[in-house]
Amino acid sequence: MTKKIVHVVACALVDVDGRILLAKRPKGKSMGDLWEFPGGKIEAGETPETAIIRELEEELAIDTKSTCLAPLSFVSHEYDDFHLVMLLYVCRRWWGTPKAIEASELAWVRAPRLRDYDMPEADKPLIAALQDLL
Repeated sequence: MTKKIVHVVACALVDVDGRILLAKRPKGKSMGDLWEFPGGKIEAGETPETAIIRELEEELAIDTKSTCLAPLSFVSHEYDDFHLVMLLYVCRRWWGTPKAIEASELAWVRAPRLRDYDMPEADKPLIAALQDLL
């Protein structure tokens, strides 16, 4: 049986102090109570950059531009019922203050502490790339 491939984008928002924003998935949602990099599915007709800009606006009420996004890494991870391909971007410039619109909680985390947060399996391999960057 061939599993559905789901393409998603994620963003490591890095503030002026070098901290990364993590969002906690709401209870009751798939992978609820786990911490993740904000982002979501790439919709039909969207580029990855357009998708991450839309997701940041929907999830955090912030705006950014494609020129503020730098691709950093990706992960290909097999879950039980689908295969996830996630592209990770880094963003150091945005407008507005991130608010937990879809997340139950937000946390600004220093790179060495990222492994202290319980994350979905697909997010974990991205930690090393962020720690190397920061």
